[in-house]
Amino acid sequence: MEQAIRTKIESGLAPEHLEVINESHLHAGHQGSPGTGNSHFRLKIVAEAFAGKSRLERHRMVNELLADELAGELHALAIRAAAPDEGKP
Repeated sequence: MEQAIRTKIESGLAPEHLEVINESHLHAGHQGSPGTGNSHFRLKIVAEAFAGKSRLERHRMVNELLADELAGELHALAIRAAAPDEGKP
């Protein structure tokens, strides 16, 4: 899952900075968590594609790239998205 997320974000947004953090272990046993170890991720992304976009637009861009994963075993996604002139999220 981590590699699929990384590949899609890199391909779709060409980020200058990308962190894909698997936080699934923090949610083990929680209601709605599938227990696969690939259900909860935090993304920190800096990309020129986010310049001039609202926070909502940025999140929609990421969610569209990861639509298949979100429809599958990816249960939760925390996104911090910034344009290059805003620094690292």
